[in-house]
Amino acid sequence: MSKKKKNEFLRSVKDRVETIQDMDKSKKIMAGGVIGVVALAAIIGVNMSGKSARSVAIETTASVESSTTAAPIAAAQVMPMEKAGNEFPSLGIEVETEEPRPELLEEGVQHSYIAKVQERLMQLGFMDNDEPTNYFGEVTKAAVMIFQRQNGLAQDGIIGPSTLPLLMDENAKHYAAKLGDVGEDVKRIQNRLYELGYLASADMITGTYDEKTQEAALKLQQVNSLSEDGKVGSETMNLLYSDEIKANTLSLGEHSEVVQNIQNRLFELGYLTTRPDGTYGNDTELAVRVFQSKNDLVVDGYLGPSTRAVILSSEAKANGLRLGDENEQVARLQSLLAKAGYLNESNATGYFGELTESALKRFQSNNGLSADGRAGAQTFAKLSSGNTNGPSRNDSSNGGKSDKKSGGGSSGGGGSYSGSVGNMISIASSKIGSPYVWGAKGSNSFDCSGFVYWVLKQMGVGQSYITSSGWRNPGRYTRISSFSDIQAGDIVVVSGHVGIAAGGGEIIDASSSRGRVKRSSMSSWWRNNFIVAWRIF
Repeated sequence: MSKKKKNEFLRSVKDRVETIQDMDKSKKIMAGGVIGVVALAAIIGVNMSGKSARSVAIETTASVESSTTAAPIAAAQVMPMEKAGNEFPSLGIEVETEEPRPELLEEGVQHSYIAKVQERLMQLGFMDNDEPTNYFGEVTKAAVMIFQRQNGLAQDGIIGPSTLPLLMDENAKHYAAKLGDVGEDVKRIQNRLYELGYLASADMITGTYDEKTQEAALKLQQVNSLSEDGKVGSETMNLLYSDEIKANTLSLGEHSEVVQNIQNRLFELGYLTTRPDGTYGNDTELAVRVFQSKNDLVVDGYLGPSTRAVILSSEAKANGLRLGDENEQVARLQSLLAKAGYLNESNATGYFGELTESALKRFQSNNGLSADGRAGAQTFAKLSSGNTNGPSRNDSSNGGKSDKKSGGGSSGGGGSYSGSVGNMISIASSKIGSPYVWGAKGSNSFDCSGFVYWVLKQMGVGQSYITSSGWRNPGRYTRISSFSDIQAGDIVVVSGHVGIAAGGGEIIDASSSRGRVKRSSMSSWWRNNFIVAWRIF
């Protein structure tokens, strides 16, 4: 071989050797990367293999190194990419997808944390009790503004860095209206103080907690044996709408010309069934309660300024007992019919059934009255006069029979049932979306008890407006003590709230947390706060 060819051969061999060396370096670099990936996967799978992370990693590394010296790494040994671009396979871990809590919680925002805010506002008395939701609406904003007012903050209705810590503090202030406060909540308090006779005139209802309001609150606290601080806090607020409230006005046992005038009017309207005598006795209190029920007033039996004004007005609704009613006045009517000879005394049960209706029609026919089977002012006046025509020979006093209720309940303080549970749910559903307004009774806005009152009224059920606490024991419907026994049409009472069961585990109610009438499932909140339910039909 010539010297030239020999040199060319040596250069060729050298080039091949360098190429092989470069390939070996690449293999080692690749092997190192694969070793890291496989070792991590091995560590994750430790629990499945039962081996320690160290031993699995060593075995895996040795295996990879061995394969790199023996032959090029097979494509199947490299962990493939997933379609989504993940470097590792899915491990089945659920990731929270909700956006972080906004720095400012304000009207229109939806977030799970808002339910905690509403629950706290309810606990502190700034918001009516209800199932908390994730929506920050008008009612929540109004409650936040009152909280801010009480804590000396800017009343913007926005929960930010200044408001949130105070609201969530374990020592946060409970609701208490006091001297100098201004708002719709103050106006509601003043209106109730006026009804109860603690504020002297309607022009004092201004929405500003002034000295007159403070004096009225102090007087109420004194009369009702509460702590006398002149503020309307949770204790005083709860008492304002309680059956135990003592009014500063005409009440049981009082004798005066004012009482006489009111009695005369109640007698004309058919509510008072005894002769007016100027003394506020049990008959007068009953007449006042029935009048308040039929005229959309708070039923407390007191002759406060608001009740007196309505009684003496031309807008006062006359009484008229009819089929399906059940109360003490029905029992009084039945006693008068028995005294006149049209009904057996044993039928004075307090329930206005078909026998009572039949006896009443005969009495009306025999005494020159319209025989419509309803006991109004003229009928009571004639029955109470002592100058009546007795039954004819053909009239029957119904022997030993007695009135019986039909269906699953009674109509309460006036009005007979009409329709069915289906109609009731339909009427309630027609108001879904209507705004929630504290104290509103319809027909376009409601609070929770006002909504139930309005629906029952449309059904012909003479139930007076009572708060959620009053629904704990209305005393006239079928009691349902077990949450699992609730049926469509039942009135469901929970702590501080009330709604109408819609069937299928759903409820229709005027929700303060959502700011509207809504239909939703009865969640665990309803079960956990359940007190009682009442079957109307």
